[in-house]
Amino acid sequence: MAVKEGWTGRVFEDFEVGDIYEHPLGRTVLDADNIWFSLLTQNTNPIHFDGEYSKRTQFKKRLVNSCFTLALVTGQSVIDLTVNGVANLGWDDVKLPNPLFEGDTVYSRTEVLEARASKTKASIGIVRVKTTGYNQDGVSVIEFNRTFMVYRRGHVPKAPRVLKK
Repeated sequence: MAVKEGWTGRVFEDFEVGDIYEHPLGRTVLDADNIWFSLLTQNTNPIHFDGEYSKRTQFKKRLVNSCFTLALVTGQSVIDLTVNGVANLGWDDVKLPNPLFEGDTVYSRTEVLEARASKTKASIGIVRVKTTGYNQDGVSVIEFNRTFMVYRRGHVPKAPRVLKK
């Protein structure tokens, strides 16, 4: 039986301007996700964790914390973009065009806007992308640009793989 290496991620040379990645995993947002994230981050707006308060707002139910939405959609993109990332350089133009609610399922996709070699580190490239997160009905709930550094081919550190029998 052959041992087959699992997915090891893209490197800088794999990114081309105009490429679109449909990220493979959707995620249904649970009430616990929203409440815990809001409380862990000390977001005291009751619209994220107080159901009775939220019923009296224009939305009539709890809104998902927008920082959770940003973190979730960024996380969904890692499998396609930054398994071999060095560091995020920034998120820009973050927009929340429609609300996300508990029970909604989030999907995402990313378009490569720019890819260039680092001017100071030969082992690294810099990629700028636009990512959109959308709900189960195809309605956009978040859009943002992200810039990250990613290793070039031949420069990705190798994690040790030791199997003791």
